[in-house]
Amino acid sequence: MLTPYGYPTILKTACIAILLSGAAHLFAKPLLPEALIFSVSLLLFALYFFRDPMRTPPDEKRTVLAPADGKVLLVKVLNNHFTGPSSTLVSIFMSPFNVHVNRIPVDGTVTLLSYHQGTFMMAFDHRSLESNEKMEIGIENKELKLHFSQVSGFLARRIVCSLQQGEQVERGKRFGMIRFGSRVDVIVPAHVEVTIEAGQHTKAGETVIARF
Repeated sequence: MLTPYGYPTILKTACIAILLSGAAHLFAKPLLPEALIFSVSLLLFALYFFRDPMRTPPDEKRTVLAPADGKVLLVKVLNNHFTGPSSTLVSIFMSPFNVHVNRIPVDGTVTLLSYHQGTFMMAFDHRSLESNEKMEIGIENKELKLHFSQVSGFLARRIVCSLQQGEQVERGKRFGMIRFGSRVDVIVPAHVEVTIEAGQHTKAGETVIARF
């Protein structure tokens, strides 16, 4: 299954592959085998990158689910303008080989949407937490306020977020993606118990990262 977020890129990649192969056939036939191999590899990578497997959220309801596939880089306590003092940050790094479709961590209402321009440092560099381009998202329900951010990286120059202010959302549902290597930071309030550690791997919409 492919994500609709990737259709334009897949189409452009297919066109480039056809043009390269056609140009090699017309003007440089000795290079045609290499051109075909490169073109097919390019298209296969695009199809692989924009894959979108089905995910089933666990039955346990009072949980925060991972919004992204990847590896947990950092878990630390900090103050946050949305979730309050002594909140906990869980930072998930997505390599170019992870599924990049992002999913909603909890049921609730979108009460914060804020895009910030910034730099494009490596997503695994902790300094990018504050300086990189990002989309901040806040979700509230009767039991908690949750803050998370789609953070661009050195290769990721396109954040996709389909959410709207005031929208009612369900955990596990797709809401966007970040293209070509990036990070998602989740911040939960002090009363929420984080159940994951740095070094562990997550699956968006399935892995429980906290309980409340």
